[in-house]
Amino acid sequence: MALITAEEYKESLNDGREVYYKGEKVDNVTTHPNLGVCVDLMAIDYEMAEDSELRKLAVMEDPETGEEISRYYYTPKNAEDLIKAHDLIVKATELGDGYIPLAHDIGADALNAINITANMMGNQDYVDRIQNYRKHLQEKDLATCAGVTDVKGNRNYRPSHPEQAHPDFNVRVVEKNSKGIVVRGAKVHITGAAYCNDILAIPCRAMSEADADYAVAFAIPANTKGIRQVCRPFTSHISPLEFPNSRPVRVHTDSLIIFDDVLVPWERVFLCGEWKFAATMVYNFALMHRRTGCAYRIPLSEQFVGVGAAIAEYNGISEAPHVKEKLIDLIIYLETLKSLSKTACYDFVMRGDIAVPNPIATNMAKYHFAHNYHDVVKIVQDLAGGLTVTAPTYKDYMRPELHDDIDKYLMGNKNISTENRLRMFDLIRRITTSDLETICLHGEGSPMAERMTIYMEGAKVLKQCQKLVEEMAEIKR
Repeated sequence: MALITAEEYKESLNDGREVYYKGEKVDNVTTHPNLGVCVDLMAIDYEMAEDSELRKLAVMEDPETGEEISRYYYTPKNAEDLIKAHDLIVKATELGDGYIPLAHDIGADALNAINITANMMGNQDYVDRIQNYRKHLQEKDLATCAGVTDVKGNRNYRPSHPEQAHPDFNVRVVEKNSKGIVVRGAKVHITGAAYCNDILAIPCRAMSEADADYAVAFAIPANTKGIRQVCRPFTSHISPLEFPNSRPVRVHTDSLIIFDDVLVPWERVFLCGEWKFAATMVYNFALMHRRTGCAYRIPLSEQFVGVGAAIAEYNGISEAPHVKEKLIDLIIYLETLKSLSKTACYDFVMRGDIAVPNPIATNMAKYHFAHNYHDVVKIVQDLAGGLTVTAPTYKDYMRPELHDDIDKYLMGNKNISTENRLRMFDLIRRITTSDLETICLHGEGSPMAERMTIYMEGAKVLKQCQKLVEEMAEIKR
């Protein structure tokens, strides 16, 4: 079996995993009133594979076995593979109304980073393990997540520093035996972990020799004994004060994952003490993950352009020169992101025999999105005006003694109904005043992380350009 249905994915989650939400232990994430909404969002990946048209993008034939597999779990070999994966992420996010489903993509980023590292190490044992695990994912079509960010403790100290309050701020190996390794620690900000099948854990930083116990990477089922997850709360429904919308609510939650002396079998261990390669693994994950992040930010950026254009028309200001300037800025923001994201795929490089997006273009795309995000939100909110916050609610609008007055006084453009104008204000509130602000800034790495990578990868460019001008100036060195 290579592919499963959305229903089979949901059934697989009722497996005794230990998940907590708002102080309560969750019996079944699929039937929980809030977490079930997240499950439905993740299920979109599986629904795409069942759709006669979308499966052409979501599914491909394994060249070795001839079996149909998720495109996410195929090893990218060239620009075409990267572009198709990019387009798949964009389409899946469109179906999620701007939220990426996450069943396979970020787990695949970790999978590829582990694979690249094993290949670069030349450790045949690790190469065989990760290839066997890839086959396992292809055959079972499991939903995966990437457990990367450690809780860190005092960030001024390394994981092994004696001044840390305790040694478990970064996930570490506390025991090795004939069955495998025992790990302890915690990961944080892990999106989708509560409703995935497997967690792929990797380091989140470079390590020193003293940190060798923290240089660990592995894959483990989410229901493994000793794993507990605490999910952040969120609103899983549109407020009754907002205008009703029949579209499904889309949202994810993130987990604090606690590894309480968890046994990981040796066949699922991909790094264990090889501290020099921790940086290699996290670097390649960041590169693949930022490619994914840039792709799934495209639909959100399209939403910004759309609400900006719509509310300008609804307010009757779309022909004002200064408004056109703002709309131009929105278009530049979107099209720059799209161009850089695709350029990174076409101008790919090979790392550990795997095609990866161009590092400079990828980091430029992510930096562009995150660095300019708040400016774009400001433009949208400026175009919308104060009614975005102060407009009467749907319940007010529906009261007989208020309806006609609200309908009369809150109309803008006479060609647009008051209700449609108020609906647009609701949408703008939802996409500009939520958790997205922090997620868009720090997801896939902070803007400074992208700038540091651009400088590191751009060292060759600096030297080439300096050599060019020195030759022009006839400088001999």
